[in-house]
Amino acid sequence: MNKRRSCFALISFCAVPALVVAMGSAILFTSAAVAFGVSDGETTAEAATQEATNPRVFTGVITDDHCGARHQMGSDMTSAECTRMCVRNGSKYELVQGDRKYALAGSESELEGLAGQRANIAGTLMGSTIQVISINSGQ
Repeated sequence: MNKRRSCFALISFCAVPALVVAMGSAILFTSAAVAFGVSDGETTAEAATQEATNPRVFTGVITDDHCGARHQMGSDMTSAECTRMCVRNGSKYELVQGDRKYALAGSESELEGLAGQRANIAGTLMGSTIQVISINSGQ
C-alpha cells in the first residue's frame, strides 16, 4: 500500500509541473499570435483601403466564372462565343491573370466586346473583384 502511494506521489509530482508549463506556454503563444494577428489585420485593412482607392492596370484574358480559362473542348465555339454563351446563361465575367482570377464589375457591353480576348483593364481592386474604369484590347 505504501509502495502504491509513493508511485502516485511521484506521478503527481511530475505531471502537475508539466501541465503548468504546458498551460503557461499555450497562453504565451496564443497571446503572441493574437497580438501579431491584430497588427497584421490593421495593416491588411489599411492596404485594402488604399488598394481600393488607387486604380491599377490588370492584364489577362476576359472569360467567365463557369469555364475560366479552359473552355469546353470539342465544341465548335471559340473562346469568345463560349464566354458570351456562359454569361447569357448566368455566369459572370472574370479576368484570368496567370493563376489568379478576378471577378469583373463594369459595363457588360464593353466586357462582351472583348470576351475571350486578352485585355488591359484599368480599375480598382476590392477583395477579388475589379471595378472596371476602362478596358482596351491587350494586343
